[in-house]
Amino acid sequence: MNEWIALIMFVTVCLVLMAGFPVAFSLAGTAIAFSLIGAAAGVFQLSDFGFLPGRLFGIMTNETLVAVPLFVFMGVMLERSRVAENLLDTMAMLFGALRGGLGISVMIVGMLLAASTGIVGATVVTMGLLSLPTMLKRGYDPSVAAGSICASGTLGQIIPPSIILVLLGDVLSSAYQQAQLSLGNYSPDTISVGDLFAGALIPGLLLVSAYIIWLILIAWFKPHSMPAIPASERDINKGALFTKALLVLLPPLLLIIAVLGSILAGYATPTEAASIGAIGAMLLAMSQGQFDLDKLRDVVQRTTQICSMVFVIFIGASIFSLVFRGFGGDDAIHHLLHSLPGGVIGAMVAVMLLMFLLGFILDFIEITFVIVPIVGPVLLSMGLDPVWLGVMIAINLQTSFLTPPFGFSLFYLRGVAPVEITTGQIYKGVIPFIVIQLLALIALSFWPGLATWLPDTIYG
Repeated sequence: MNEWIALIMFVTVCLVLMAGFPVAFSLAGTAIAFSLIGAAAGVFQLSDFGFLPGRLFGIMTNETLVAVPLFVFMGVMLERSRVAENLLDTMAMLFGALRGGLGISVMIVGMLLAASTGIVGATVVTMGLLSLPTMLKRGYDPSVAAGSICASGTLGQIIPPSIILVLLGDVLSSAYQQAQLSLGNYSPDTISVGDLFAGALIPGLLLVSAYIIWLILIAWFKPHSMPAIPASERDINKGALFTKALLVLLPPLLLIIAVLGSILAGYATPTEAASIGAIGAMLLAMSQGQFDLDKLRDVVQRTTQICSMVFVIFIGASIFSLVFRGFGGDDAIHHLLHSLPGGVIGAMVAVMLLMFLLGFILDFIEITFVIVPIVGPVLLSMGLDPVWLGVMIAINLQTSFLTPPFGFSLFYLRGVAPVEITTGQIYKGVIPFIVIQLLALIALSFWPGLATWLPDTIYG
């Protein structure tokens, strides 16, 4: 009986979210309403809420999560300092002689911006405002232009260092320890955010490479859809262009290498590396002449807004999780996944499909805080590698955010695209990139070493 109530509560919160109510209050409000109904029916103990202060204190004292506001600050500062605009102009001149050169430039800049900000919406909106009008002006096919921007924007899901991977790494670490304890291992192994960063690096770079190869193929077989920039507009000395490219490209690359390299090399924790990134972003803004007190105030306010949203959702998810477990929902999920045909493969496919569909209505943060703690311990207790599982989840949701008709990336671009770009053209443009994403998931399923080899090599 209680397990059915837990499942009904889960369905209810999905319906409430689809109705457009705020996520954090939907999670907490639905959970509290069901707890009161359960207490009145004698099937839920309100004393379970006594565990809540301990959970919230654990969130407040979690050193890993301190990295979140620092990474957000780094991303917002880079977004406000015109780094993307300078990168795009320079890369367009560098690759402009090639058919499809502007599209390749958009993909590379999108990758760098994704690695810097880790926020899908910010990357898609920034690239949409900066590059879409330019691509259309150069004669690019609207579908190709829109698809390239949407795809490059979602790279923030998988390219480290990423806020999303920080949150997912923290949640998976707890799920992994819980899974080992359930199997009788009372000295459980741990995974870190650094493990997940290392695991996501090779799949992320392979995805970028596949995107660029696809653009090259389009330029080869349909040259009219991705014309080169006219020579008259590229009249610049090659030596001067190389120097400019070095000056524009090197600082953000060094910043990303410093942050990610310090984590992978074991010199810094994600939190310490995030502080390096925050300071480096300010220095980079100063070097671009884009730093003053007004801009700093704007960045701090924006960082506070984003981080407040993240942690309020975390609190709402903690309340939801507590009530869900109080009704025995974790046992229901455990029995359900273990009873599916195909064993661990069937369970994995079912969870991936569920997350893909939920990606239409929930952001990555809600899925990370609500769904992963429920299904993660069950899947990990079935023998799955936690790093591989984390990378699979990230790429799966990246695919969901690209897929019509509800993909978040499509909505973000639709909001800033010129009126002459139709929704149908955006949908058409992302289809090839969705196919690439699905092929990446299949490849990762057959060759888990794509995600596990690097962390095993670095951390043993």
